[in-house]
Amino acid sequence: MPKKSSVKSSELSLLSVPAFWPMIMAKTLLDEERELYAKNFKFVDEEIKIHEALRPKLATPNQARLNLRTMVLRDYGTPGAGTPTLVNAPYAGHTATIADYREGQSLVETLLGNGIGHVALTDWKSATVDMKDLEIDNYLAELVVAIDDLGGRVNLVGLCQGGWSSAMIAARFPEKVNALVLAGSPIDTDAGNGPVKRMAHESPMSFYEELVALGGGLMQGKFMLQGWKSMHPVEHYVQDQVDLYEHIDDPAYLAKEEAFASWYENPIDLPGRWYLQVIQQLFQENRLARGEFFGLGRRLDLHSVTCPLYLLAGADDDITAPEQVLEAKNYVGTSPEHVVSKTVPGGHIGLFMGGRTLKEHWPEIARWIASQ
Repeated sequence: MPKKSSVKSSELSLLSVPAFWPMIMAKTLLDEERELYAKNFKFVDEEIKIHEALRPKLATPNQARLNLRTMVLRDYGTPGAGTPTLVNAPYAGHTATIADYREGQSLVETLLGNGIGHVALTDWKSATVDMKDLEIDNYLAELVVAIDDLGGRVNLVGLCQGGWSSAMIAARFPEKVNALVLAGSPIDTDAGNGPVKRMAHESPMSFYEELVALGGGLMQGKFMLQGWKSMHPVEHYVQDQVDLYEHIDDPAYLAKEEAFASWYENPIDLPGRWYLQVIQQLFQENRLARGEFFGLGRRLDLHSVTCPLYLLAGADDDITAPEQVLEAKNYVGTSPEHVVSKTVPGGHIGLFMGGRTLKEHWPEIARWIASQ
């Protein structure tokens, strides 16, 4: 809303002269129009910046340890300081910045600050056309390479889609995983009743195959981004713009908005073959939970997972229903006394980069990892 009209003291004397009233009113309106024009221009400029110019950036100093075809393995903290903790970032259309978002709001930073001396991160690459036929096995194999390079045994923290691949590794190579954390990770994809589950079961495979074909053999990140936004259209297509306009002169708000947009508005592409395997074998057929998934040459049985297990779910998670995470305890071989199940307030993204969750819950998880 435009500001209320104001008249300078130098103009007050003219108010007693009726002939000058229209002139003063016109000048006031012109000043307000200039302010409104400047605000509108700033808003448009910020909108362009948010949606086109910003790029995701990891917040915490790190070293590239390995540069593999599918990922860059990044080192944080002090290599050699105890059992490494490998954070397996989601490979679901966004970059690993979700695990190292910004200073004061970073999962990696939180782990390092609560008893874990060496953290590594899977920084998954956007798929290129020559990667379109890579399969789940290709990504599992390079995850094994990363673990072996870290010494052959790690604490594994799987975030979202990084959770089921972490569980696969723990089932295929139990000796490589000292402790396992699954946060917002869909393990039993038949559990709960979230929109992702409904879409996977209600949409035929031909729908997903057509999306991959449109992407030239890739599942393009821009398609997924539009799908995520369409889950909450008012929030993303109306309210976001209203909020930005109302706070366009607030530097703190803009800094926060730009940090989020640099990650959220820059999705990455996935190999088409990998994506279709995930949809069909994991989300439609639930093969991992059923013990019917074959990974790296063997049928994977989650009962082979016997390491300490921490399950973290978001009460309002509309991407991974809490049940899909928590039901994992019924499939693994870990004894009940070594399984921790926790549901915390908030949604999906907040599990990994929400300030409250990072402050109130992840320090406890970090200390739990360090104690194993």
